[in-house]
Amino acid sequence: MVVLGAGAAGMMAALEAGRRARRVLLVDHNERPGRKILISGGGRCNFTNIHTRAESFLSENLHFARSALARYTPVEFIAMVERHGIAYHEKTLGQLFCDGSAQQIVTMLERECGDAGVESRYGVRVSDVRSRSVDGQGWRFVVQTSVGEVQCEAVIVATGGLSIPKMGATGFGYELARQFGHAVVEPRAALVPLVFGPEDCERWCDLAGVSMEVVAQAVSPVTRKRASAPEFREKLLITHRGLSGPAVLQASSYWRPGAAVSFDLVPGREVFTPLRQRDARRDAAAARTLLREVLPARMAERWVELTTENPDWTNAGLERMDRTLHQWTVKPAGTEGFAKAEVTAGGVDTRELDARTMESRRVAGLYFIGEVVDVTGWLGGYNFQWAWASAASAGRVA
Repeated sequence: MVVLGAGAAGMMAALEAGRRARRVLLVDHNERPGRKILISGGGRCNFTNIHTRAESFLSENLHFARSALARYTPVEFIAMVERHGIAYHEKTLGQLFCDGSAQQIVTMLERECGDAGVESRYGVRVSDVRSRSVDGQGWRFVVQTSVGEVQCEAVIVATGGLSIPKMGATGFGYELARQFGHAVVEPRAALVPLVFGPEDCERWCDLAGVSMEVVAQAVSPVTRKRASAPEFREKLLITHRGLSGPAVLQASSYWRPGAAVSFDLVPGREVFTPLRQRDARRDAAAARTLLREVLPARMAERWVELTTENPDWTNAGLERMDRTLHQWTVKPAGTEGFAKAEVTAGGVDTRELDARTMESRRVAGLYFIGEVVDVTGWLGGYNFQWAWASAASAGRVA
């Protein structure tokens, strides 16, 4: 069998198949494996999330990921990490990181592949994959590579998505899927910074570097309701072009062009309640003082500047000011695109894949795993867990 792509999913699928005494060739057009693993988690690789569940993933078919995630859990990957003596820690929200370098995860996977008898070849380009049915032959596929033709019984496509093209990302996996008659849900940038329009940039971009904890939620472009997407309580970061930080990256996966994102800038607080007292001073200076207690100073100053031009200091007006803080709505002009996206949403339509094995329902012996499939996880190790789980599902049967 041939595994296309030596990233997280590809190496995992190869080693699982190799453990079954399958003859496995793992190929990648990059000169070294696991390039995206190496840059993940700030170089420490957020290799899984102990709270992984199917509800933490996006897909046209929200139930598709359940089977694979149940068949290979974070506990199993953690056991492999511990077996290799890799020290790790939980950062926040169930996210597990290496204490040392992400290279430890790549080295672990390479060693496991080697121990399983996997033949790994890097710097090899695949130009074509064809399926043939030949009586009396033990292979179904012919894979054309830059170093010659390979015949095999199964092909596992682990070529990833379009995110971070400087790491070698291409659309080859989608092209291959379409070639074999599969539908592809339109790929789009996910876990990606959002870009302000000109007016919002004029208001906020000079505050680049300001960070605060918020609750972020994408607004449905169809219903205009916030309840259409999950809420994420994490950090927001203002950039020189728009918004970033974990809360924004999470919401971006649910955002669509033309829609908005809503932010609660002061979750769980009613900032202006003290001003409703009978003898309280009600003016911009008093509002600024209260805001500086809950927001970064520069953000507090700008908020007062933009919202108190025609102030209403009545109790009703103060209540509206509080609601505004809880419902800061931004309509992004777009995203930073695949160049800055951590993952690609969309991909091979799951309706044409077996959820238990990741095998094509159209072509026997053809499998799609990892990011190339229309399953996208939240920020925080979920996408790695999908890579391990989908790869194990395929590698154990292919």
